[in-house]
Amino acid sequence: MQAALATVLAGRTALIIAHRLSTVLVADRVLVLSEGEVIEDGPPLQLITGTGHFANLHTAWRTALA
Repeated sequence: MQAALATVLAGRTALIIAHRLSTVLVADRVLVLSEGEVIEDGPPLQLITGTGHFANLHTAWRTALA
């Protein structure tokens, strides 16, 4: 799915709403919403290496895969 998305979205702007973190890793920019408010905004790698909500979700997801 991620490879197909990368191919289809190449050179395009798209809005992707996803619950799977692996889906948004191909994005240039991620907006994290909570109760209708943007609480984080940035490239996936920046958010993953940060200390915010997205980083916590990513850590929990990776732990669950192990």
